[in-house]
Amino acid sequence: MSISESYPPAFRRVINDGDRLATAEAESVLVQGKDINIPVIDMERLDKEILREACKEWGIFRLENHGVPLALTSRLQEISESLLSLPFENKRELFAAVNSPLSYFRGTPALNRSGDALKRGAQASNVAMLEGFNVPLSSLSNLPTSTSCDNDADQEPKLESFRVLMEEYGRHITRIAVSLFEVIAQTLNLELSGNRRSEYLSESTGLIRVYRYPRSSDQAAGEALGMEVHTDSSVISILKEDESGGLEIMKGEEWFCVKPVANTLIVNLGDMMQVISDDEYKSVTHRVKKKNRKTERHSVCYFVFPKRDCVIKSSNYKPFAYSEFEAQVQADVQSLGTKIGLPRFNPNSPLFL
Repeated sequence: MSISESYPPAFRRVINDGDRLATAEAESVLVQGKDINIPVIDMERLDKEILREACKEWGIFRLENHGVPLALTSRLQEISESLLSLPFENKRELFAAVNSPLSYFRGTPALNRSGDALKRGAQASNVAMLEGFNVPLSSLSNLPTSTSCDNDADQEPKLESFRVLMEEYGRHITRIAVSLFEVIAQTLNLELSGNRRSEYLSESTGLIRVYRYPRSSDQAAGEALGMEVHTDSSVISILKEDESGGLEIMKGEEWFCVKPVANTLIVNLGDMMQVISDDEYKSVTHRVKKKNRKTERHSVCYFVFPKRDCVIKSSNYKPFAYSEFEAQVQADVQSLGTKIGLPRFNPNSPLFL
């Protein structure tokens, strides 16, 4: 089997023939970002002042000495790549056949609560050159031990190994997210008495997405946008990426490339952290752009959110439950083709509803 057979059909035209998926509008944002060094936080010796500065000025930082075993991340990457390298139809059938909370997506990172891709409005600017698996951590134990499709029987041991590794990785990454949030809350003098911490950052909402960004041909014009410009809806997102690079952040009015560093994690603040901090800390605007056409990019990202019924109050936004925010984001993606996000809840924004 050629590697292109593992990609969705729409991707193969870009990979094999050099056809474009991105529109002129998407091309306009593909300006080469400059290299930049983001702040570094040592998990073993958390410095509140350095952390506060990173959250206030950047909304993103690199985490070292995080305690996630290298052997675990290496094995997880290996088996994730193996599953993603299955023929396209096999991947679709496998994740549909197991009748599990895991789901396979492609062409867009915009998913609903079930992990299915949202149908984007007619104004959507481009098809994202990515595919992956959506893994809600709290539901991993519900993954069936066998599939209902005989053709997928050979993949059952691989899928079970994937589940076991995800559970272990999820425990580590959840620990990190909770610890970081508690210290970040201290830098904001945020009161977390009673159940407030678990309402603002609910471990049960944690999910992991495994991404693959395909290689492309030398004939493809320009550079494919792997993931469009966006902010995360989460409280905190934690990224583990391979050495291929491609993550870019906006600081001021410029794009900057964040180079990968081995055995570190990248933590970025999401929209909910921005609201919780009353805009003192910012949800970082970012994108993924593949520069090396001859190699794939693989990454694993953890997202965690408030409880769905948690009402977040801020002087800059109308009070809202996270479920309202989630519903509005999905409505905008489906009708407009893109996320609007926090401006929908900011009375001073022309996009306020």
